[in-house]
Amino acid sequence: MSIELEEVSHAVRETQYAVRGPIVARAAELERQGKRIIYCNIGNPQSLGQRPLTFVRQVLALSEYPELLEGPAAATFPEDARAAARLVLRESAHGLGAYTESKGYRFVRQAVADFVHERDGIPADADHVFLTDGASKGVQSVLRLLVDGPKDGVMIPIPQYPLYSASITLLGGAQVPYTLDEAKEWSLSRDSLETAYAEAVKSGIRVRAIVVINPGNPTGAVLDEKNVEMVLDFAKARGLSVLADEVYQENVYRSGARFVSFAGVLVRRGITDVSLFSFHSVSKGFLGECGHRGGYFECRNVPGDVMAQIEKLQSVALCANSAGQIVIWIMVRPPRAGEPSFALYDRERRDILESLRRRAATLEKGLNAVRGMHSNSIAGAMYAFPRVDLPPGVTDSAYCLALLEETGICVVPGSGFGQLPGTFHLRTTILPPPDEIETVVRRIAEFHAAYLKAKSSPARV
Repeated sequence: MSIELEEVSHAVRETQYAVRGPIVARAAELERQGKRIIYCNIGNPQSLGQRPLTFVRQVLALSEYPELLEGPAAATFPEDARAAARLVLRESAHGLGAYTESKGYRFVRQAVADFVHERDGIPADADHVFLTDGASKGVQSVLRLLVDGPKDGVMIPIPQYPLYSASITLLGGAQVPYTLDEAKEWSLSRDSLETAYAEAVKSGIRVRAIVVINPGNPTGAVLDEKNVEMVLDFAKARGLSVLADEVYQENVYRSGARFVSFAGVLVRRGITDVSLFSFHSVSKGFLGECGHRGGYFECRNVPGDVMAQIEKLQSVALCANSAGQIVIWIMVRPPRAGEPSFALYDRERRDILESLRRRAATLEKGLNAVRGMHSNSIAGAMYAFPRVDLPPGVTDSAYCLALLEETGICVVPGSGFGQLPGTFHLRTTILPPPDEIETVVRRIAEFHAAYLKAKSSPARV
């Protein structure tokens, strides 16, 4: 007899992941029927036309097919790409088709430690770095470490990226939502954290950790150093671990804003009794190498016996994929000034980031020009999360589905990320090419006006 739905794990059935939910499934169905779909539901840059960086693909090609390093074909690759591939082949010993250490290639972890040291001016230890299949797998490992039952809670921002709510549900833990203030550019306050913590404790929840996404997904907000200090002070006062999701650290667009790492503030403040897990990925930034599934997390103030448990968790999956690890290495150790590939790499990087900045501005301005939509500043990351005024009885899910059916634009309802009761939002990426993002804004504006008119018109009898 085949398995029935009622026999499937309750946690699995309860888990929701909006960015690839029913609306996206409907988009795929419409696409198969011949409708052109603009996928704005997920931060997947290369699916929307972003070209891979040349140096990344050159090193991967040479590393995967070393025969290219010999003979006339070698001359088509710059010398630093060939040198990088030779280093990869030397350090991997058996090539990219063999398993790596459970924690990942040592030379890549050392490069990550050097990157953190250079970025923040603080010491970093390669033995405290774990390479993962994207940042998501690292997040799930750390949550698995912390959540041991339904009374173990993890604080997550509202709105949040549904990786966190889905993973906590799968682990059988408790979500402890803290609210970001939309009226103040999605700002984070100590009062909001204390309120959420107190309510959880009153409900019998043992709060274990706090998640912070900076720059924010889906909000696009960028925390300043005082915000980061406040979170660390709160975590210290309440005995919490901190999960710092920093995968958008290169994606800062607003003038005067800058990325501030939790690790840098932790060390500068001399905080030694807050465990910090910091996550980064090749999927975002300017690389957009989502499919290569390269990520890492760095641990600070984590005792050796706990580190051993993390390594055990990593070993269950054997290792992260080797190609993704190499892309991580290139991300943290790119071509430097004076090297043959630097000029092209730097130009490609700057062009992508500048294009993203312009698209963020275009989308923000366009959404705010739509009557009944209100978008905060897109200071960073890859998304807008505008509030949408809807008629009574209409949900954001119904609205987003209607938008898809009518225009071919696939966005995600705000309910998939969390929002205050009585408010409605949608999340859209800033990733469509410049000419296409103007089309997206125009179609949304036209659809919104027609939708509101239709829903507000009296029913005919």
